[in-house]
Amino acid sequence: MTDSGATRALRRNRDFVLLQAGQLLSSAGSQATAIAYPLLVLSMSGSPAQAGLVSFAGLGASALLGLPAGVAADRLDRRRLMIAADVLRAATIAALAAAVVLGDAPLGAIAAAAFVEGAATALFSVAEPGALRAVVPAAQLADAGGVLAARRATVNVAGPTLGGALFGLGRAVPFVFDAVSYVASTGSLLAMRTRFQEAGAGDRPPLRAQLAEGLRFLWGQPFLRTCAAIYGVGNFLIPGIVLILLVQGRAEGLSAGATGLLLTLFGVGTLVGSLASPMFRRILSVRAILLMEQWSWLWFWAFVAWPNVYVLTAACVALGVALPVTDSVVVALQVALTPDRLLGRVESVRRTMALALAPLGPLTAGLLLGAVSARATVAVFAAIGLGLALWGTLSPAIRLAPRLDQLAAAAVRRSD
Repeated sequence: MTDSGATRALRRNRDFVLLQAGQLLSSAGSQATAIAYPLLVLSMSGSPAQAGLVSFAGLGASALLGLPAGVAADRLDRRRLMIAADVLRAATIAALAAAVVLGDAPLGAIAAAAFVEGAATALFSVAEPGALRAVVPAAQLADAGGVLAARRATVNVAGPTLGGALFGLGRAVPFVFDAVSYVASTGSLLAMRTRFQEAGAGDRPPLRAQLAEGLRFLWGQPFLRTCAAIYGVGNFLIPGIVLILLVQGRAEGLSAGATGLLLTLFGVGTLVGSLASPMFRRILSVRAILLMEQWSWLWFWAFVAWPNVYVLTAACVALGVALPVTDSVVVALQVALTPDRLLGRVESVRRTMALALAPLGPLTAGLLLGAVSARATVAVFAAIGLGLALWGTLSPAIRLAPRLDQLAAAAVRRSD
């Protein structure tokens, strides 16, 4: 099927459209509060370290609870689990919004809300691949991955500007919007008809055995294992760079709305990359696509040479173009290669590896910004990015990456 034919088929897929529509709204709310959290802390204390601590709490919850969330996604009804996660996130963010309105939102309360939201997000995220594969045929998974990347890119374009603008209207407004978006996501899940588990899923061997089975499967797939580890380093770098951009923008006198606009430009880069991902998938190998992202970290040395927030933004845009292209192929291969009964656990292991270092990114950036200049801080992150690029280039697992045209065959083997 051609790319345009597959796209039309996905548009006619009712449950896929519902899933993506709900997640578009939910992701927009999350992206709005992603900028609102540090802006709220910076407006209260002016401390980059405290802003980094709140980001650490949110990301740390996702990393800490990833493995048990994966077991839950394979043992329990995935739709109900995703709905429960949305309800918990909506209630938590609504409570934080109320505290902000009442002027009773200390740092501990903000960090606690970020932690609970991150924990619920971990539950939702490990169940989502099962929902995706339940509603999308294996041969269309790469195109579905491209749609997911486009959705995220669209949110990355609108979310930061929206979050900055809403924060300008009132500190609590972005959080109210986020709570409403989780309610909309719940509605889309309730409207879907497809069962999120294959027949026979949901067996209950001992917890340790379930975790070990997911870990063994991922560890036995060199490409997926290596991608998870590389993502782990990248997920350390990206939230740290975002915090540096926010702090540098405020240091150069930009308003919350203007700072949000800079992050929107990053989102524009991801949108361009998502729209161009079918072209990249046609002309480049999986290895070349991954290396394109990893070598994009070299652009951040431009800020070290010329420490200006707009130079840092330009480097983020260049990286943003590559990110969704990589995601579209890695997500498709992971979902296609993994048996349904293991999807939640394999995704939880992958997410745990990918997010293990992520909480330390903004925390490290905040501490460095409090001790040294933004130029020196970015130099540290850019040096780690260079090491990441060399690792990917030399990795045998990346060099021998599976081809996208193997997806249908992988689906057949998976069901045997």
